[in-house]
Amino acid sequence: MIRLSVVMLATSLALSACGSSTGDRGLSGAGIGAGAGAVVGAVTGLTVVEGALIGAAAGGLTGVLTDEDDIDLGKPLWD
Repeated sequence: MIRLSVVMLATSLALSACGSSTGDRGLSGAGIGAGAGAVVGAVTGLTVVEGALIGAAAGGLTGVLTDEDDIDLGKPLWD
């Protein structure tokens, strides 16, 4: 369980560049949120999947609702 959480967190960090388009920001925000949510879910009473789903939703919304003037982590890896 902990190993899965670490892998998901590492994956989200690899996707951590936000990008400039709304789609890039939403996708990278969801990845970061899912990784962080999985770790929180593993540590708290939630399951890893529940934590990842909640984190992905929160991160995706944050990415879509902000622009690069608010949060700018650089170019995404897929650009």
